[in-house]
Amino acid sequence: MIRVGSGFDVHAFGPGDHVLLGGVRIAHTHGVQAHSDGDVLLHALCDALLGAAGIGDIGQYFPDTDPQWRGTASSVFVHAVIVMLETAGYHIVNVDMTVLSEAPRLTAHRLAIQERVASLLKVQSNTVNIKATTTERLGFLGRQEGLAAMVSVLIESH
Repeated sequence: MIRVGSGFDVHAFGPGDHVLLGGVRIAHTHGVQAHSDGDVLLHALCDALLGAAGIGDIGQYFPDTDPQWRGTASSVFVHAVIVMLETAGYHIVNVDMTVLSEAPRLTAHRLAIQERVASLLKVQSNTVNIKATTTERLGFLGRQEGLAAMVSVLIESH
């Protein structure tokens, strides 16, 4: 059986000097306001994978109201979700990820993000596609008040 999932996450900018995207630290004029490490790309990925498998969403398993997840690396969430997928009998066919932000620009980081995400998912890097777009300076993303990510995944049962 083949299943499709989608995920979305958004975080406001806050104090800091970097953002994490796909587990890669990227220098920036701001950090993000978040309970965990605020990696919108990995959070959206977790939601897409959980949704594709029909087993909930990231907030069910790692609620931002639970102090144990404060400051946690989002890679911990990805590892847990991969175990859930494997237990449910699924493997990843492909992942398509989009970052929505005016800044930081991702061109110089795209390959590192692709390789890091592939490593976290235990798949070949050509299984993961990374894209970036702006909102043409419209809305809160356009005013550089935060960043967002959308992820689509295709999974298949073993």
